[in-house]
Amino acid sequence: MSTILKTNALESEAIYIFREVISQFDKPVLLFSGGKDSITLVRLAQKAFFPAKIPFPLLHVDTGHNFPETIAFRDKLVAELGLELIVRNVQDAIDEGKVVEETGKYSSRNSLQTTTLLDAIEEFKFDACIGGARRDEEKARAKERIFSVRDDFGQWDEKNQRPELFDILNGKIENGQNVRVFPISNWTELDVWSYIEQEQIEIPSIYFSHKRKVFLRDGMIWSHSPFVYQEEDEQIEERIVRFRTVGDMSCTAAVDSYAATIQEVVGEIRSSTISERGARIDDKRSEAAMEKRKQQGYF
Repeated sequence: MSTILKTNALESEAIYIFREVISQFDKPVLLFSGGKDSITLVRLAQKAFFPAKIPFPLLHVDTGHNFPETIAFRDKLVAELGLELIVRNVQDAIDEGKVVEETGKYSSRNSLQTTTLLDAIEEFKFDACIGGARRDEEKARAKERIFSVRDDFGQWDEKNQRPELFDILNGKIENGQNVRVFPISNWTELDVWSYIEQEQIEIPSIYFSHKRKVFLRDGMIWSHSPFVYQEEDEQIEERIVRFRTVGDMSCTAAVDSYAATIQEVVGEIRSSTISERGARIDDKRSEAAMEKRKQQGYF
């Protein structure tokens, strides 16, 4: 019973946040990656505005190196729910010379998303970007407010944040500023999975065990792909794996797992001694990797 009450309380908080966004901002958008957290946000937004449709578009910043399963799921979900989807591509920023593609062993397009995201915010004049970041994921995200103000350069100042006392959310911003909004900030990975189980939400197949060609590097399981740099001595093998978190293929490691159902995934998470972000390769670059990206405008 306590678990049910806790989940309902988190759901109610998220619905309240969504409604505050609509009441305080003119042009919100939901940042959608096709991962479990953004899919959960879509379900929460449906509940917040039912029986009306979700009153804002979805924005996907596409690195071009995504898992095919995630893109297929994204398109299916949007079509089924009749949602508006805006896609902006990192490749365009590379072609226009705005960013330079990384090369070498740890090359990734993950950090290049910042320029494309900021360009999209400027193009559509979005004043609130809703996303699925959670405080339990990573130390920099634990510092965020639910309404997190970005300056007119899209940058985040962790030392200059507004208090959020008694669940009062202040969306007042100056010209050029925008706000990142985190409706599930107080949820944990287990909360998200429990909600997915409770609501019977469909999610991409890569979250469940499957056979995949991979290789090992630095104690992590990397996907074999044309998008992922691989040394000649890094041997390809087939393993039964799944993904706990989903970025693009160059920054997301798999985990050994035979969990094939939501119930089995929940059980696996309960017994895990490694954090969810432990499978994010891009977080390994430095102790403050995420915080530095956020200060530059990353979500």
